[in-house]
This record gives sequence, structure tokens and C-alpha cells, in this order.
Amino acid sequence: MASPQTAAPQTAAPQTASPQSKSTGSSANPLATLVSPFARAGSYYARAWGAFLGGSGAGDLPVARPTLSLASHALRDELVLLGLLWRRPLSDPQAYDRINAEITEAVEFYRERGWLDDPEGFFTAPTAPEDVSIRSYTKGNRTHERLSFESGYAPHPDEPGAQRWLSYTGNHREYALILRHREPRPWLVCVHGTEMGRAGLDLTLFRAWHMHEDLGLNVALPVLPMHGPRGRGLPKGAVFPGEDVMDDVHGTAQAVWDVRRVLAWIRAEQPGARIGLNSISLGGYVASLLASLDDDLTCAILGVPPSNLVELLGRHSNLPRDDPRRRTVELARPIGAMISPLSLQPKVPPQGRFIYAGLADRIVHPRQQVLQLWNHWGRPDVGWYHGGHTGFFEARPVQRYVETALIKSGLVTAEQGKVDGTSAGR
Repeated sequence: MASPQTAAPQTAAPQTASPQSKSTGSSANPLATLVSPFARAGSYYARAWGAFLGGSGAGDLPVARPTLSLASHALRDELVLLGLLWRRPLSDPQAYDRINAEITEAVEFYRERGWLDDPEGFFTAPTAPEDVSIRSYTKGNRTHERLSFESGYAPHPDEPGAQRWLSYTGNHREYALILRHREPRPWLVCVHGTEMGRAGLDLTLFRAWHMHEDLGLNVALPVLPMHGPRGRGLPKGAVFPGEDVMDDVHGTAQAVWDVRRVLAWIRAEQPGARIGLNSISLGGYVASLLASLDDDLTCAILGVPPSNLVELLGRHSNLPRDDPRRRTVELARPIGAMISPLSLQPKVPPQGRFIYAGLADRIVHPRQQVLQLWNHWGRPDVGWYHGGHTGFFEARPVQRYVETALIKSGLVTAEQGKVDGTSAGR
């Protein structure tokens, strides 16, 4: 795989098209649904060759080198998308009457309070948690802690969808995995992606033990709403992110609230601690919001980050052009913008801003999602890797990029960053 580029990219990759298959729950041919990921990946590969041979492109995205590895990454992303659609099927059009009514009410609710024009006011700043429980676990010669406390999050009074959100009782308590040294150290808070929030998976994908043992960092891995242990007891179809726009709004607001409470706990435990964010996918979206609300972060590393959930989910709904459910996306656009980092100004210092993304990403489109955020953040250090959305965890260039970012930001010293390459997979 090609190494990420730390300088501003010069050329553009081929435009990737939205999936065209019909949504789950429609009368789509099951065989066509199964074949469609292969067709879309093949179409992407053909366009990649066309762009590569023609040297075409526009904007700031490097041209993707059309290798078989690139094609396999695109296919894997398409299969993941198909799996998510099967796991999270769209409701019938009639069910969208309630969703659309809530959206319409919410747009007016937010407009009256001025939050569509000034979104920072929507995100309430929490206090440090007081009812903190910490339990230690030892396996072999390694010990980690499990932090938990009452979230304390509640939607704004009379906010549409509030009572339904509060009925998801698994969200009422926040959890975080903690790896810390006996003496004060800088902290790296790792914000996970969709379908994560499980200890073993998060420790592996964030290479948390390597960050802790080899780079000398304290590491916190908070669990986002509706994920991991917070996903228990949910009614059928309740997911974050998902088709229910107001659940996505409350999920975003609570995710930001909960991680800010983890940050407040760290600062109470270790005043003056340097803190950085590392993030993946949905976590990159949450981290970009955090970095626009918290003015005392050393760095924020955004991995394959979406910049607008409503646009992202609309792109992957696979709805025919005449499907009435498309109206939901149109109605929700003001809300999607309100909870987007593109509507806030980053507060993390310019030298602490880092973004990495895959040139063949079929889930978070590099041009439609990542480049917008990169431009909004002042075109910071960016790493483009030769792979798809799900390929970051096995891409050595990504591993090197993250460690270099930690050193450049000052969270890790250059001496600590000089580790044997064999440790990269830990």
C-alpha cells in the first residue's frame, strides 16, 4: 500500500458513485442484491483505471492507483454496506410519517432557539462526573481498569424524540476502558466507530496496548451510546446511527456529552494533563465535534471521518429516486448541518489537527465527506492511504501516520516514537 502523504495532495481520485441497488425492504431481487456489491466494486475499479490512465481528476484528492488490492478494498466496503443494510433494514414508507413529523417539529424547535445558525449553543457543556466507579482487571501481566458513571445526559426540554431517547436505558450509564501508568502521563482518548464499543475489538483496532506500553501514554476508550454494553435492551430497529434522524441527533449530542465528561474526569484526576483524541469513522465525526467545543486539546486525529451524518445515511439508503422516503433526507438537511463539524470552528491548535482517509473508501466518501472537513479545518496534515474504509486497521501507512501525528503534536516525544516496527501490530 502507498504511504499516506503528509503534504497537501495535488491531484484527484476518480469520483465514486452512490450505490444504486434498491433498499432492503423493497421488492428488490435477492440475487441482484447479492451481486450488486461486486458490480459496484467492479465499476469503481474501471473508473479508477480510467482516471489513472487519463491522469484526470479535479481538486485535492490524489488519483487512486488501480491495483487488485484497491479493488479488493472497495469490494470489502461494499460487502460491509450490504451487511449493514441487512442488519439495519429501512422501515416501510408509512413508518416515515412519524420520523418526518419529528424532523419538521425539530427544525422549528432549533430555529426558534437560534441553533441552526449558532450550533455551538446546542451542545451543552457537562460537569465532571461525581459517581465514578473504577474496577481493575488483570490478565497475564497486564492490568486495565473499567470506568463507569451515570451519563446524566438528557435532551433539551420539549425537544422532539426526547422521551423515546430516554427510554433507551442502556445509554444512562457511560463506560470507558482505562490503561494508565502510576505516574502522570499524557492521555490519548480513543473514540470508536460503528459496531465497536467492545473491549477486545477497541483495544485491537486502536493498538491501545502499544500506545500505552511503547509510547508511554495513558489511554481511555469510552463507549458511545447504543454500542457495546450500552446497546442492551434496545427495541428492534433502534440503532445509532440509523434511519431515525432524531435518534441520530440525540445520539450525537450524548456521545459528545459523555466523552466530554470523560475528559473532565481526566482533568480532575490529573490537572494540567495533555490530552489528545484518536478516532475511527463515527468516532472521527464525534471527535471533530469535540475538537470544535473543547479548547484545551493537544491534538485530534480523525480517522476516515464523516462530516455530515444525514448526507452520509442518505447516500447509502439505496432508495429509488421516486421513493417517498427520500423526502426525509431533504427535510433533515438543516439538522444534519447543525450537528456537523462543518458548522463549528475547530479549537484544537492547527499543529494538532490530523486527518487520514482511504482513497477507495466506499462508506465515507473521500471527496463528499472527508475533503469538506479537511478544507474546513484549514487543510491540515492529511494522510491518504491506498485502501478502503475498513482497511485502515491493517494499513502500516496508517499506523505510521498516527504515531507521527502524536509526535508532531507534542503528545509523544520523538524518542518515545522510535519503536521497533514489529510492535506495530500489538
